[in-house]
Amino acid sequence: MNQTVTVSITEDQRDCYQEISNVAMGQAADLLARLLDVKVILPIPVVNLIEVNELRMALSGIENTESVSGVCQGFIGNGISGEALLIFNDTSFADISSLLKYGGITDSSLELELLMDVANILIGACLRGVGEQLDVGFSQGHPVVLGQHVNLTDLIKAKNYRWTKTLAIEINYKIEGYDINCDLLLLFTEDAIGVLNEKVNYLLED
Repeated sequence: MNQTVTVSITEDQRDCYQEISNVAMGQAADLLARLLDVKVILPIPVVNLIEVNELRMALSGIENTESVSGVCQGFIGNGISGEALLIFNDTSFADISSLLKYGGITDSSLELELLMDVANILIGACLRGVGEQLDVGFSQGHPVVLGQHVNLTDLIKAKNYRWTKTLAIEINYKIEGYDINCDLLLLFTEDAIGVLNEKVNYLLED
């Protein structure tokens, strides 16, 4: 007879995940700031244990009326797996193109290139930052386009997750003086949460 395993996190664990995310987010933002020669505005990361079908609620940084584009990238390491989602409001592309010296002219193929470039920088740096603190080496899959110029609900629907609960960490990046708004969402599978909690408990004991 199969037993249902209850997945949960304590307030102390949530605080620890938030602190880990804060450090990782800062490292990723520093990389982006140096690459684009801008000031990146950083919020406090939002950590929630949610049902996957509540994913829309986890993306508080983007309005539902906005047209967005997004990519996802799977990751795995030391028994911990998940997916990273990077979602841009479409008004970001002209400014990103200009900052990356693409000439400010954008079409859908160039936008896709910009999306992949920024996704590689932010997702890679953020996962490295999280992995270094938890002593985990993450391997990343190839980025996959979820959609371009769609509303957020449709973008999320495009992804069919095989798990029900997820530890979701939302990081919303804005760039001072530019109309650039992107949401990075790290989603850890429910199977990974027990392993993550053990690692976080070890940090809390120090």
